[in-house]
Amino acid sequence: MKKLLKYSLLILFTITFSCNNDDDSISTSNAREQGIFKVLVGDTTIEMNGVIGSSSLNNFNTLFAAFPSINKINIKQCDGSEDDETNLLLSKRVYDLSINTHLMDNGSIASGGVDFFLAGIQRTKGTSTQIGVHSWSDGGSVQATDFPVGHANHLPYINYYVSVGFTQERAEAFYYFTINAASAESIHWMTDLEIETHNILTP
Repeated sequence: MKKLLKYSLLILFTITFSCNNDDDSISTSNAREQGIFKVLVGDTTIEMNGVIGSSSLNNFNTLFAAFPSINKINIKQCDGSEDDETNLLLSKRVYDLSINTHLMDNGSIASGGVDFFLAGIQRTKGTSTQIGVHSWSDGGSVQATDFPVGHANHLPYINYYVSVGFTQERAEAFYYFTINAASAESIHWMTDLEIETHNILTP
């Protein structure tokens, strides 16, 4: 579930590349897997499966350092993030590396998982997929829709969409669509028309 970010935009786009946390170290026998990421045979593709957490950026950076030819992330399932600040930093990192994203057959992304998917330079999906959006909350009773259009609390997400290639107009249109589509306690599965309207996939 998305939660209100409390950090400045400067911090939002400052990426820490430290990979020295003992919890994120790679064992010799498991050098291809880090958290929710697994490098597939061929060394150019990562399979992603799980919720994005506070260690996901370090996990990704560790794998990319070991496999710098990675150019695609196949997403099996990502229901969102437990750490929205890390999610946006990770997503921006993927975009800056010009990596493509693909939602696999029968795959599902929701909430922060959709934000991550949008980081792909090329964004594609298979068959029988689900893409879900909803409002963010502060972890309590306050939700995104409690703030008027243009409020500063909306900017982190809008600015993120712009930073990964959306125009300002499209970024705002998609963001306000998501927060009005469903409450933080619910989910709205996007229709094919909505996916097309909001440029979720690339041509």
